Amino acid sequence: MHLPACGSAALNPEGKTVITVLAYLGGVAMPLLLNRNPKYRKHRASRQAVVTIDGRDIYLGPWNTKASRAEYDRIISEWLANGRRAAPAGNDTTVGEVVERFWTFAKTYYVHPDGTPTGEAESYKAALRPVLRLYGTTPARDFGPLALEACRLEMIKADWCRNMVNRSVGRVKYCFKWAASKELVPASVYQALVTIAGLRAGKSEARESVPVRPVSDATVLATLPHLSPTLRAMVELQQITGARPGEICSMRTADVDRTGAVWCFKPRMHKTAWLGRERVIFIGPRGQEILRPFLRLNPDAYCFSPAEAERVRREKLSAARVTPLSCGNRPGTNRRRKPLRTVGERYDTTAFTMAIKRACEVAFSMPDELRERPGQDTSAHAVAKRRAARKAWRAANVWHPNQLRHSAGTRIRQEYGLEGAAAVLGHAKVETTQIYAERSATAAREIAQAVG
Repeated sequence: MHLPACGSAALNPEGKTVITVLAYLGGVAMPLLLNRNPKYRKHRASRQAVVTIDGRDIYLGPWNTKASRAEYDRIISEWLANGRRAAPAGNDTTVGEVVERFWTFAKTYYVHPDGTPTGEAESYKAALRPVLRLYGTTPARDFGPLALEACRLEMIKADWCRNMVNRSVGRVKYCFKWAASKELVPASVYQALVTIAGLRAGKSEARESVPVRPVSDATVLATLPHLSPTLRAMVELQQITGARPGEICSMRTADVDRTGAVWCFKPRMHKTAWLGRERVIFIGPRGQEILRPFLRLNPDAYCFSPAEAERVRREKLSAARVTPLSCGNRPGTNRRRKPLRTVGERYDTTAFTMAIKRACEVAFSMPDELRERPGQDTSAHAVAKRRAARKAWRAANVWHPNQLRHSAGTRIRQEYGLEGAAAVLGHAKVETTQIYAERSATAAREIAQAVG
């Protein structure tokens, strides 16, 4: 069916040419904006070629020459690479504009292959927040080493640990490196920021982070009865394989090759995927026994699904019901239409960690006076005191999934050596494995006993 259309051209307030096409669909005029590049035009008064970018005329040289055509191509290429914007002069760009432009880039760059965002973009947001608060309106050319040190001091005052401060300062440097590559700031700005060295242990006011230690098998065993069957299987499988928490959470049936005696799990998304490395997690007989009940008929479904776990829990409650179905609420009739929280199709690392934390609080009997309950003293001093006591108790009794990976690395290193631990943990360098696998003191004790 032929649809009549008419068009009109006009200049917007910024000088851009906007061509509007009205296509009549069912009698209703629908405006369509055609996205076109700025035109190569002739300036009659000077007989030069000209192109208008963001309301500014740029003269290219004599009209209809190869040199002017090449200059036009160069300017349009830079305009497209810069997100269809003219690169502002370095003297006009503020720190806030640099952060805004970088954030637009980071949201589309730091994503998984399936398009879901990684945590790196949020890390950049946290690192750039002090910069934006202190120097948002400052010209970017004036953001130098002293300004970066002032931002670092704000991070220290916010009680960030030294490692986190160093990583955040590195992200700020990379933001200005990216800005220099886009000609938003002079390259000298980034070169000056590179002169800021990282904080060293014992040489700054920043607190030191607590190193991640392996968790004992006895502690894990005491926690397991207080976890749901799904979460219990996730903990046991990670404890055997040494996989990362995110890899366990993202496991799908299609990702597990079950053709051999040892199954091979190849995560679609993993920490080093952006480097082009393949990650293979091998699952032996014990792990296969744990995983088998959670394999799905749909190969693309997640093995460990909160929605499936919730369905099984409700079925068990319904089966244990004492009240006759003719009395009281029927199954499913007392649910909210729009609940504030919904159950997802997969666990994320935060939910996995929080579930273990709650199980530890039950397993190791967290004192009631440390919990926030009605009727307690709500003064600032009392709340701060309870918070500090609760933090100390959790530091001594609560463990998190990353410790399972450290435990597996330590156990495998003791039995099969550093190379074996590196192979299981998927490290390209054994130096990285030494961070995850602690040295055994047994050999050192035997040597001390022998040499006196």
